[in-house]
Amino acid sequence: MKKAAEKVLCYRFGDEGTLEKLQSVMKKLGVECRVLPDESWREKVGFLLGMGGYRPAPKEDGVDPAGFDFPDEVMILHHIKGKRLDQVLAAMKAAGVPPIRYKAVVTPFNTWWTLRRLCETMKKEHAYMTEGAKSDGGKA
Repeated sequence: MKKAAEKVLCYRFGDEGTLEKLQSVMKKLGVECRVLPDESWREKVGFLLGMGGYRPAPKEDGVDPAGFDFPDEVMILHHIKGKRLDQVLAAMKAAGVPPIRYKAVVTPFNTWWTLRRLCETMKKEHAYMTEGAKSDGGKA
């Protein structure tokens, strides 16, 4: 059985140095790394990954082309989990890639979400987890 291709999607990476380090790590690990343009926020995650059954989002008149302002870097991992995920994250750290706050692993559910929804969900979850850590004194 052929192993599914591992992919990483990068969104909103403003620091070229960080992006170059990340791309170098992924290349060494044999992981396809793709940088998404800013306007990708309206597309479904499955479409951005090139999965079958997804069509591009319609270009809606009257929608602000700037659309969605998400100031943080986002990393989306596809077919990378378990020990392999640990290996990828350790390689990033060893290569000096700064921590990326918003990381998501692709699931059968979030492939149908727009990138905007995925980003907003991660932001809410991060805020919830951060507040939870503060309220219990940092004990988990």
